[in-house]
Amino acid sequence: MSGRDAPDRIIAKLAERQSGIVARRQLLARGVTSRQIDARLASGRLFRLYTGVYAVGHRAVGASGRLWAAVLACGDGAVLSDDSAAHSWAMRRTAPAVIHVTVVRNGARDRAAIRTHRRPLARDEVTSLGGLPITTPERTLLDLAAGGLAGRRLERAYDQAERQGILETGRMGRLLAGHRGAVGAAALRKVVAKYDPSAVDTRSELEDLLVELCDVHGILRPSCNVVVEGWVRDFYWPHAKLVVEADSYTYHRSPAALADDRERDVSLTLAGIRSLRFTGEQLRNRPRYVVDAVLSALRGADSTT
Repeated sequence: MSGRDAPDRIIAKLAERQSGIVARRQLLARGVTSRQIDARLASGRLFRLYTGVYAVGHRAVGASGRLWAAVLACGDGAVLSDDSAAHSWAMRRTAPAVIHVTVVRNGARDRAAIRTHRRPLARDEVTSLGGLPITTPERTLLDLAAGGLAGRRLERAYDQAERQGILETGRMGRLLAGHRGAVGAAALRKVVAKYDPSAVDTRSELEDLLVELCDVHGILRPSCNVVVEGWVRDFYWPHAKLVVEADSYTYHRSPAALADDRERDVSLTLAGIRSLRFTGEQLRNRPRYVVDAVLSALRGADSTT
């Protein structure tokens, strides 16, 4: 490889992987000098799209090239996100008028046809699609919900992702657990529960929901995860001899698990301890029903003491 050919080969190889787009910082890191880059800009072999971002050979970049240019223009660590990621994952049919990019560095700003979002992203919330950095399908759905997509429209986006088989239950569960109070999380959780209860019915989340209901409605907090009659119980009010179990779909759907549940309930009944069971759907969507049942059981115990 001659000295004259080397820069062009480096540029061509990089452009081939990035839909015809290269960034100045990438070329410098590969040994192409600033003088060589500027010479190719002057001769029309590179065309400036954004500061430090160039199209190779011509300006007629396609849709994929525009996405690459937007992400590269926003600096290292930038990823395609929100509506643009949803369109790329084929969750939504219409491409947005501007390209949405999530950035991790301070000082990033919107550019022509680019909308930037400053937010932290966990490592498992970022992946690549055809080499292009992009938020995972799960994180993309959360960002859509945070942007106001809800109800049937959010369900349609989820449904498209589900049909393509690009969603992972484990990754969705971690996302929802890690962003419990985030904007859009509640809306996404409702949609996910309809399709895959195992992604949202984690034991810790259901326990948190019941404790939160107790605090909101002035119910004395129970003891949590204590051994009663030889079994670990989710919640126990000793003074009322009342046990409450939060049944996760993940841990209560097998025949063996159902048999264990029945044995646990029998042991309580024989010991004179009442037991109430609530599902994840009831805790999330029918909190009044749960609260009324717990209050009724506690009042019944108080009236007999």
